[in-house]
Amino acid sequence: MKYPKEYLDEIKTRLKVSSVVSKSVNLKKRGKEFVGLSPFKTEKTPSFTVNDEKGFYHCFSTAEHGNIFDFIMKTQNLKFGEAVKYLANLAGMQPYMFSKKDEEREKQWNEYSEIFKIYVEFYHNELLKNHDFNFAREYLKKRKLSKDDVLNFKIGFVPFNANFYEKIKSKFSEKNIIDTGLFYFDDKKQIYVERFRDRIIFPINSITGQPIALGGRTIKENNYLAKYINSPETPFFKKGSNLYNLDYARKFSNKIEYIYLVEGYMDVIGLSSQGVENVVANLGTSLTDKQILILNQFYDDLIICFDGDESGYKAALRAAENIIKELKPEKQISFLFLPDKEDPDSFVNKNGKDYFVEFTKKNKVSIHDFIFYHYKNQSKNDPSSLAIFEKNIRMIANSIKDEFIKKYVLEDFLEKLSLLTPNTSKKFSKINYKKAQSLKSTRQHFNEKKNLSAIEIKEFSFLYLVIKNPILVKNNLNLIENVKLFTDENKIIYKSIIEELSKDKEVSINDFSIDPQIMDKIEKFASIKHILNKIENDEYRIIELLEEVVRDIKNNELEIRIEELESKFSKDLNEHTFNEIRELKKLQKTN
Repeated sequence: MKYPKEYLDEIKTRLKVSSVVSKSVNLKKRGKEFVGLSPFKTEKTPSFTVNDEKGFYHCFSTAEHGNIFDFIMKTQNLKFGEAVKYLANLAGMQPYMFSKKDEEREKQWNEYSEIFKIYVEFYHNELLKNHDFNFAREYLKKRKLSKDDVLNFKIGFVPFNANFYEKIKSKFSEKNIIDTGLFYFDDKKQIYVERFRDRIIFPINSITGQPIALGGRTIKENNYLAKYINSPETPFFKKGSNLYNLDYARKFSNKIEYIYLVEGYMDVIGLSSQGVENVVANLGTSLTDKQILILNQFYDDLIICFDGDESGYKAALRAAENIIKELKPEKQISFLFLPDKEDPDSFVNKNGKDYFVEFTKKNKVSIHDFIFYHYKNQSKNDPSSLAIFEKNIRMIANSIKDEFIKKYVLEDFLEKLSLLTPNTSKKFSKINYKKAQSLKSTRQHFNEKKNLSAIEIKEFSFLYLVIKNPILVKNNLNLIENVKLFTDENKIIYKSIIEELSKDKEVSINDFSIDPQIMDKIEKFASIKHILNKIENDEYRIIELLEEVVRDIKNNELEIRIEELESKFSKDLNEHTFNEIRELKKLQKTN
């Protein structure tokens, strides 16, 4: 069976050729193209080119040429279906299963997209040509929208007495028409009513350019009507997974490294009409992880620009706290705050593109600086307030998924915080220790270790290995799930670690809630740490080491059980007890 064209087109649209190829070929930018050494033959001079704009690669030394599917098939020796599955996963899409359900969904999609296409075209032409809609055209002129803007964004107008359902009911099934969300049933009148009647409509397109939803704005002053409404979620439209104008804005990612994210349709159109075309809107909902991941596929620098009022600031703060966890070393997220009572549409129309771009360069604020200084401004210069401040920024930094960027954001936060408490920093930085104190601490360490049992030290090594390698251990959770620890303190830590690793989410060392004093104790007496430091990048050796420590702990458990049974056998001379001891000793040898 063939994959649907729409499914393949979406994969190609979501993935740049350069992003796919660069996973196996070292590419360098040269003008509009990327160049690198051919993956198809050994060469010293680059003859391999990638053009994202045209969507292909070409190798001049071997004449190999094609799109992302061809590249994966040829370099990884995969069949077409396997290449599609690999690239769909890379694009964050669900695999296509060719089940009856998928076939039915494909039919529904074809009808769904056809209904939207007819609907959008009809009301777009009505706005352009119907003399009765002069008032709607006048409204758009007042909002500084030209005829070209109306044409480019396929803007339309749905009159109050519209009855488009009657026009299409004979061509499409009732269920598929209702599934579009364009109509709702009026129980009193027993008719289907247009959801967007008496509103300007803004088509929301899929990433490949087909209309899949609408935004609507009333142009009359009504206290009882919402100014803006969006399509409800449908089988083919999820608000949190789509962005207004992405189908057009993505095309500029080969020329421009950054993209603006604004709140509304009019902001997108206003910026675009002034030449700022690398802009999208988040459909009036809270910014989601999925939307950030989609934008990251095309752009390295995201600039979030909401309205310059209190509600715009609050929306920006919510977005920052929610999306900082998606921050990556090679990606940037910044915020641009406009003057009070300005929105992107009004600001760019008043000042023009060049001023807006220059204003961006001078005034954008990185996401971590925005968050830090927001909480700083909320705090007072007293111990309690500073403690809450530090706790908040540590929690936010620790939510970042990427371990590398997490480390440096946290360091940046704490360095800025140290500048707020200079006396505390100086107090600790000026302590000078003498050699005699070092000898004293060594003796203290020896005495402390003397009071620990061999199994306790082994447990510290086990916990140290797990805590320092959370991702590796999570992927091999079966190795530690049935380990039995003996010291009460370590049992509690082990239980909390297992609970954290068992959750369906990415995990890091900072997710483990371990008392700092206990953590210090583990690091201090884990004899394994010196070996681990030498093999820290060798996952195979680390797994071997973990298995060895687990065997030692399990053998200790067996030893204790054998001692208990031997004590029991010396009293009752029971044959069953003797056989159990024998079996445990056999097990001990196999371990």
